[in-house]
Amino acid sequence: MKEKLFVIKIGGALIDDEELLSHFLEQFSEIKEKKILVHGGGKLATTLADKLGIEQKLINGRRITDKDTLDIVAMVYAGGINKNIVAKLQQKKCKAIGFSGADANLIKAKKREHAEIDFGFVGDIEKKSVNNKLISKLIKLELVPVFSAITHDKKGNLFNTNADTIASVIAQALSEKYDVELLYCFDKEGVLEDVNDPDSVIKSVSQEDFSSLNEAGKLHKGILPKLENAFGAINNNVNKVFLIKETQLKNHIENHHAGTEIRL
Repeated sequence: MKEKLFVIKIGGALIDDEELLSHFLEQFSEIKEKKILVHGGGKLATTLADKLGIEQKLINGRRITDKDTLDIVAMVYAGGINKNIVAKLQQKKCKAIGFSGADANLIKAKKREHAEIDFGFVGDIEKKSVNNKLISKLIKLELVPVFSAITHDKKGNLFNTNADTIASVIAQALSEKYDVELLYCFDKEGVLEDVNDPDSVIKSVSQEDFSSLNEAGKLHKGILPKLENAFGAINNNVNKVFLIKETQLKNHIENHHAGTEIRL
């Protein structure tokens, strides 16, 4: 029987709130099973770019990462935010160790290719991008990897990479060795029938349900990358995938009552 492993992703809204983040990391540190944390960026990179007068360009909600912006996101994501989370976990007696994908060649990316748009230093990854053997060794040493949303191409270039995707591909890669449960923790109760009604949680969503909800325009654009990556995971041998509210982590781990389950 495979050992249980949680791959847990948190986003910017949580990172931007010190009190909520501390509460979440307390719950995370109490998880007895093997675990990995993946985090996004929050508002700090945009705030710093504004202070430095570096214009941020978005196309269809996706950040264009030029060299100046890359310098900022690498400094903020892999530096300040990552080490802040690691330090807080150490305070809670959790043996966390922070990484970018460049560290020990843990996640190798390819520059995003698009027929019409140059996204700059944005990297795309897939299951084979992840050094699952080395990550497994770290886990066996009772260490808790904490991944930022920065990867590399093994040619000296860093890339800004979607954190939802990083969580999904890590879960897929580690599913060869572990019974993996992937959790996307964010500021909603789960997938909502009505984005304005927190009580309208859909308890489970299949690929067919996802297509129907999307076609009906019921899905907020912010949840689409999570769902796309969630289905990427469940279709590639990840045992369980849930979208849950970040404050419900402990409840979910103990009772499996929270959020929305993604199913085939």
